[in-house]
Amino acid sequence: MPKRNDLEQKALHYVVNTGYQGVLQSDLWRELGASSREGSRVSIKLEEKGLIRREKELQEGRWTYRLYPKRLPASIETIIDCPCLLCPDNARCDPTTAISPKSCPRLTDWIINLGKEVPATPEDPSNQDEPSLPEDDTDAENLDT
Repeated sequence: MPKRNDLEQKALHYVVNTGYQGVLQSDLWRELGASSREGSRVSIKLEEKGLIRREKELQEGRWTYRLYPKRLPASIETIIDCPCLLCPDNARCDPTTAISPKSCPRLTDWIINLGKEVPATPEDPSNQDEPSLPEDDTDAENLDT
């Protein structure tokens, strides 16, 4: 049986690697080879430490928890499109001058659009839109006939 701190570290690492989709608590414990009792204790402890978030979820008729990391590690992808990186005014930009991040429309637009979904591109088949379903029930009934 692994030490609890080792299990906490492995569990936290696994949850962080799942990113925004999270992982079902039951799947995590199977992956780590731990019992459900150990798993529950570790997830509660990680939640109490503020490292993960647990959300109750109904999965295949049973209640379980989905575990999400509270913080994700920083990566270059998070800032790759930041307009400041290629801005011609970067050397003169300062919060105390006329050219300032406080009043930069390009930076403001970039920040506002950070949370928006990336549009599908023809080069990326995994990101293409699925066919839409009919919106009202009469169209759906017509499809069945």
